[in-house]
Amino acid sequence: MTGVSEKVLAVERELLAPGSHFALSQGLIDGEPIEMFTNRIPNLRDVIASSVNFGDSEYLVETDGFTERRVTFAEHERLVASVAAALAERYGVEKGDRVAILGANSIDWIIAFWATVSLGAIACGLNGWWTRPEIEYAIEYLEPKVLITDKKRFARLDRTSPLAQSVTTLVIEDEFESLITYRPHAALPDTPIVEDDAAIILFTSGTTGRPKGAVHTHGNLGSLLAMLFFQGARAALSAPPLAEGAPTATCQFMTSPLFHVSGLHTGAVMFLAAGVRSVWWLGRFDPVGVAAAIEREKCTGWSVTETVLHRFVHNPEIAAGKFDLSAVRSLGGGGSAVPVATQELARKVFVNAAKTLGFGYGMTECTALATTNFGDELIAFPTSVGRPLPTVTIQVRDADARSDEQIPDGEIGEVWIRSPMVMKGYWNLPEATVETIFPRGWLRTGDFGYMLDGRLYLASRRTDLILRGGENIYPAEIEARLIEHESVDEVVVIGTPDPEYGEVVRAVVVLRAGAKAPTDNELEEFCGQTMAAYKVPTSWVMRSDKLPRNATGKVLRDELDAGASTSKRFVEE
Repeated sequence: MTGVSEKVLAVERELLAPGSHFALSQGLIDGEPIEMFTNRIPNLRDVIASSVNFGDSEYLVETDGFTERRVTFAEHERLVASVAAALAERYGVEKGDRVAILGANSIDWIIAFWATVSLGAIACGLNGWWTRPEIEYAIEYLEPKVLITDKKRFARLDRTSPLAQSVTTLVIEDEFESLITYRPHAALPDTPIVEDDAAIILFTSGTTGRPKGAVHTHGNLGSLLAMLFFQGARAALSAPPLAEGAPTATCQFMTSPLFHVSGLHTGAVMFLAAGVRSVWWLGRFDPVGVAAAIEREKCTGWSVTETVLHRFVHNPEIAAGKFDLSAVRSLGGGGSAVPVATQELARKVFVNAAKTLGFGYGMTECTALATTNFGDELIAFPTSVGRPLPTVTIQVRDADARSDEQIPDGEIGEVWIRSPMVMKGYWNLPEATVETIFPRGWLRTGDFGYMLDGRLYLASRRTDLILRGGENIYPAEIEARLIEHESVDEVVVIGTPDPEYGEVVRAVVVLRAGAKAPTDNELEEFCGQTMAAYKVPTSWVMRSDKLPRNATGKVLRDELDAGASTSKRFVEE
């Protein structure tokens, strides 16, 4: 495969060889054969049961830079068993019941999650940024047996409404202590759990319309964990030797929300399965506070979104080398491509992760990741989100066709995914499910991209596509160019109505603090150096405030005004 080193290929062949721990075998989806990892954990309760083998080493650390709380693997198992017993005996939670968890990241959130899935119940992560109508919608939609929430989110509810009164609500600060001390020596539940049983419901980002609850089974998570173990082994065997004096114990720093796959699935779940110590940042993201915590706890890895990484590496104190971040030897994330300029700054800030930096592509509907690009391949192909992971098949199809015919390499179309990690469906939304999951388990992602030499390159979301005079324009291409400008801190590109062309291109720009404001034509000329004239924005909005984003870092495009003037001038917002 073009651009893949023989060393990497040799590592992959060895890891996937028949008879090895990561060997693949045939499974079934919709009666059709599909590759799966042979050695996969059958259900999430087995992850908890096995975790006691890690004993009194730390599993969870939470900190806001001032206070701390620490929980070991052995202690965590005892707390989970006690909370599970309380949920079952006090509140009647049974297999298949929904338990909604609404709160900021915390150790208690994680314990509530593991207690729920250990019962065979379904843990539902509600977005901690939601307002009252959004929370009430989720309660009505899920009909949970119990809602576990913190005081801040509980205050958003109308406690007198029939809907709020229809669900038993436990406030973490007031009532969780009684759950973790309910039966200190309780055993884990023994309700039978099979791979096809629902384990988790997480909501799609909901940048437009109502969010939908993606149902992940125990089998989805078992396949994901096997794939993450493979990726970890591959990265370790491909990585350069550790620097002299570098910490050998793995410790992951976490800023991603637990109601998202990057915080829960590839975070809390993976760390328990692998015996990894993790440090969870509490509260609002603060680059300086985060840098100090990474230095203090000697964190060796950090899974980040592009937005968080961008803000971190552009912080003046961090860029000046005020903090010792040398312990960090792995840095990456998933979901979308990271601009090359951000990658380059990250390598300067995290010098010992410069050759292991990695990013991938995935979504809630496929239980996290589908591709990854890391190490030397990311350096060689920085705009790609990488090659499909084992057990994952990716096709790019004509966006207007429903057949499974692929379009030629290099041509942009819609990305489809097939893997044992594709969700079971959307909770209680059969029509939306059949519009997204097709025969043989194919997931229609709604993302545009193209394949080239076995690698996936993303263009934009289908809903973000701009159609100007019959030409398709992909905002991600323009955004990637503009973010390289020295004056630009954030940017989003949207389409605005135009009587002549149908739509034209608008760029909404946030200037970097202290940067010189560009002239009327400077940014247009900057774009025009690398792209066709029809792609260059003809309308500009300069904002002083940050772009509105959801909890996963995606820009809320529908909150941005798309109807103002299309003249070639800057509009001060």
